[in-house]
Amino acid sequence: MPSLSPAIAEIRLAVRTALADLHEGSTVVVALSGGADSLALAAAAAFEGSRLGLRVRSVTVDHGLQDASDAVAARAARTATSLGLDALVVTVDVGAEGGPEAAARDARYRVLRDAAADAGAVAVLLGHTLDDQAETVLLGLARGSGAASLQGMAPVRDDDGLRWVRPLLRVRRETTRAFCAASDLEFWDDPHNLEDRFARVRVRERVLPVLESELGPGIAEALARTAEQLREDAEAFDEMIHETIEDIVEHAEAGISVSVAALAANPAALRNRIIRLVVDSEFGVSLTRLQTLEVARLATDWTGQGPIDLPSCSAARIGGRIVFTAR
Repeated sequence: MPSLSPAIAEIRLAVRTALADLHEGSTVVVALSGGADSLALAAAAAFEGSRLGLRVRSVTVDHGLQDASDAVAARAARTATSLGLDALVVTVDVGAEGGPEAAARDARYRVLRDAAADAGAVAVLLGHTLDDQAETVLLGLARGSGAASLQGMAPVRDDDGLRWVRPLLRVRRETTRAFCAASDLEFWDDPHNLEDRFARVRVRERVLPVLESELGPGIAEALARTAEQLREDAEAFDEMIHETIEDIVEHAEAGISVSVAALAANPAALRNRIIRLVVDSEFGVSLTRLQTLEVARLATDWTGQGPIDLPSCSAARIGGRIVFTAR
């Protein structure tokens, strides 16, 4: 028998590991664009899923943003069918809020969530690779948006009973292309991946190659390791925050309040995370670093200032508490 391609072996192992704890008979959805990453993921999921007794179906979202996008989506579905998967194509209207990339992503995730619900799926598999992770970390670093962005994408995220899984986060993009070549699978190269107007493309085509050239090979792997380490730190912080919040947070009229003394006594990193978490959980908005620091000053450097206007709420120091009130 011919030996198994190393690329096929690597990706099948990654997918097998990601699916190993799912119950036999469960359904999983694979997000399939037709590109090399998602096609390699779909093929490996079809192979490993059948061995694990899982039902696997693909969902291809036609965003309608490019000429002949319907033909690309139809071809991806035909390939999925040839792999033994149930294939679904959904056409969406992409809005403009947040820019074309964000709007397309939001529309795609809505479709995937709805498709998973309709199929009774327990997990959605996404084809992001180590290269995607490295690009995400660099973009987060450039925005100066803190450790939350530098954590990159989580390999597994549970959201309202649905598991979002990225089995290929330790796999290089070139490996997915080698998988497709070894499997005789024709993939689609998205022309948007070459358009300089997208920041991610500039990072991929210009920034990372320069870093590799000037600092030596292994930059992408190092960035991915950084994201993994920061995620571990964040998980530890989150546990500390939830334990702390139980003692220092109280519900207030039309809002929520936090003990000034407790905030002031905590280290800045923990204090700022508590403020962001309280506002996000109560009002569903994310504070910028500047907004967070202004709220923190109500506890650490109060000279009578306030109230502070924030998205959807305001913050004011009243007695020994900082009170967040809906606006």
